[in-house]
Amino acid sequence: MSNYTVIARKWRPQTFDDVVGQDHVVRTLRNAIRQNRIAQAYLFVGPRGTGKTTLARIFAKALNCEKGPTETPCGQCAACREIAAGSSLDVMEIDGASNNTVADVHSICENIQFAPFSGKFRICYIDEVHMLSAAAFNALLKTLEEPPAHAKFIFATTEPDKILPTIVSRCQRFDLRRIPVTLIMDRLRTICEAEGVKATEDALQAIARGADGGMRDAQSALDQLIAFRGNSLQEEDVLGVFGLVAGRSIGLLSRAILSNDVPTILSLIDEFDRGGKDLRILVVDLVKHFRDLLVYLHVKGATDGLDLTDAQRAQLAEEAKTATSDGVLKVVETLIELDERIRVALSRRTLLEAGLLRAARAATVTPLSEILRRVTALQRELAASGGTGGSIRQEAAPKPASAPPQSPSPSQSPSPSPAPASVASSTPVVTDELSAARRPPPSPSGASPLPEGGLKEGESAPSPPRVENYVVVERPAVQTALRILGGHVVQVE
Repeated sequence: MSNYTVIARKWRPQTFDDVVGQDHVVRTLRNAIRQNRIAQAYLFVGPRGTGKTTLARIFAKALNCEKGPTETPCGQCAACREIAAGSSLDVMEIDGASNNTVADVHSICENIQFAPFSGKFRICYIDEVHMLSAAAFNALLKTLEEPPAHAKFIFATTEPDKILPTIVSRCQRFDLRRIPVTLIMDRLRTICEAEGVKATEDALQAIARGADGGMRDAQSALDQLIAFRGNSLQEEDVLGVFGLVAGRSIGLLSRAILSNDVPTILSLIDEFDRGGKDLRILVVDLVKHFRDLLVYLHVKGATDGLDLTDAQRAQLAEEAKTATSDGVLKVVETLIELDERIRVALSRRTLLEAGLLRAARAATVTPLSEILRRVTALQRELAASGGTGGSIRQEAAPKPASAPPQSPSPSQSPSPSPAPASVASSTPVVTDELSAARRPPPSPSGASPLPEGGLKEGESAPSPPRVENYVVVERPAVQTALRILGGHVVQVE
């Protein structure tokens, strides 16, 4: 029985043309070879499965090929075959996790001094270089800055922040990106056709979505599914094996969140939990979906910069008809907080239910900016109806006919006097929006405002005191407007 080669190794790119999703790195390396501007050290940074080791090997073949340095290594010469198999004496592939001491670095620096055995360059490739200790990095500095003419260093890491700045400054840094879903699907489709596997588009999309931008993860998942289901793959197979939620179900849940449909949210969560779905991955998928929706709302439907399929674009267009950018932003913030907490939660379902209910409430609550806009409009309307000074004036309600007020005589019992004409003419009158004003209670002694003994000759009756009446507000919107107006006192005649 012959040894089986997994898909990830069998379909590893062998030339620059085969590399998917890293055009900016490929173009720079090709130009460096074409212009004979090959640096002494390169640093490849990126998530797992995006092609760091693959690019390092292709670049090493381009340098040491019999026709090289060349942009298109032949892949047939001894140097190319040995580098592809990882057995070349001129290319040292070192694991930084297990060779991270000063002694290991001293050994590397000594070996790199020797001339190449058969190729043109002696190449040292260190994977996960961030695992080197600080002392090991410092031991590498001198050789890295002034290496022999035949020596080239290539470093790869997923955590560039852990590398000393003195090391980074001596390298040409390349940041590898996550591979888009559409490109992963195209690659998987090519592999399936060559391997004689029939896979639906939904199945390929589910694999690519679960790979999270890593081509190697997608190929490993495809290999596992072929072993599980044979040469015919459906979306249900992918979802069942990896605990993913179908894209249609993600759409149903997102619409329920946007409409604050609590029964539907709880029903879907129960269905996912009973089906053995990974609830943490569900939160990640929701974060991506609402992030895409937020971008869609702000770019007015231009989706060229979004990694979406045609079905996903149609779904976003439908949800954008009723969603608001403020509400979706609140949902994204709530889901990001939920993602951080659900990773360490003991009861993920309970935390997910509470988090999605908060997200649904945040999606439908009127934002503060809208409330302020409405209050400002109400303030302007009330100010315009009351004239200048920001006072509130409306049409006075009809009053019952009454005799004209007369000045009290000294012999008559004093009664509360109406406000003077000047005060009444400048005092706003409130009808529908406000309740009747409450006047201060009369003096308990019932004393007359006139001096005891009546008015003397030449004296005039004192004007009634100005009474500041408080308004009882019946409508909350008017109450808010009055508070914003600065607490103006409304007097009622």
